[in-house]
Amino acid sequence: MATKTVAIFSLGGTIAMTTDPATGGVVPALSAHDLLAAVPALQGLDVELRVHDFRRLPGASLGFDDLRALADALAEAFRAGCDGAVVTQGTDTIEETAYLLDLLHPGDQPVVVTGAMRNPTLPGADGPANVFAAVVAAAAPELSGAGAVVVLGDEVHAARHVRKSHSTSPAAFTSPAAGPLGRLYEGRVHLHGPLAARTVFADPSTGAPARVGLYTATLGDDGTLLAAMADACDGLVLAAFGVGHVPESFVGVLDRAASRIPVVLAGRIGNGPVLERTYGFPGSERDLLARGLIRGGHLDPYKARLLLHVLLAQGRKPDEITAAFATAAH
Repeated sequence: MATKTVAIFSLGGTIAMTTDPATGGVVPALSAHDLLAAVPALQGLDVELRVHDFRRLPGASLGFDDLRALADALAEAFRAGCDGAVVTQGTDTIEETAYLLDLLHPGDQPVVVTGAMRNPTLPGADGPANVFAAVVAAAAPELSGAGAVVVLGDEVHAARHVRKSHSTSPAAFTSPAAGPLGRLYEGRVHLHGPLAARTVFADPSTGAPARVGLYTATLGDDGTLLAAMADACDGLVLAAFGVGHVPESFVGVLDRAASRIPVVLAGRIGNGPVLERTYGFPGSERDLLARGLIRGGHLDPYKARLLLHVLLAQGRKPDEITAAFATAAH
């Protein structure tokens, strides 16, 4: 009898793609069972696999409904006794889906998200090795309490920090602010240090509107497009210059928006914090925070958007949203 049980959920993506004769391009076609059949080394693990062919979509086509359904399916798998889970999907959105799952998963069972940078038709396809490493990680006692992690190239990255930093390299996934949690070798997970504390917001959605915009500050922008986006949103994340700066032309727009909806001030660099009290010019971080914007701290804009979406969908009040960011974005 296997000592560990791991649920496998396949969503599609490059890892599950084969050539479409009609177009000549690769498309999601392989089932979860197909993916596992390409990894005979799994048979040597003391792990029972419970396989779910959940979606067959490119990573770019996954949506909030898919991820909420997946979070519910993961919770059911854990209630049924699974010790961990593996999610295979397209790498385009792994850094976002992993963080969303991390926010919604309150248990200690690890959720390991993986994919591939080289599809199965290419020499040196990395999918089988990543699937094997992900199953090992999902069954590893070292990752109990880690929440959602991303495993590619035998590196383990916390969902909170991971970024896709190259469009084609097999070593595309990095954690610029913190480095990887650890690595896999000789069939085990080896952590570089203790696991960091997690912040979880696992309350169910209330069905509240949650259209959250993400707007990036760029040189010479007069704020007209920002105003149009803010008017169409239930919440807004602003990816600002540097440590939280915007053109002076943005200030009035953001002042009005923050009086109506939550507006989060994040940094477009994606590595390092938004400051609180260093600069004092119009459009600086001090100015914007004084006007009611919410400090995104160390969260990159993509993850700040996901956290704001979760909080709005749960019907959280403005003071609760501000407190949640103060906790999650440190």
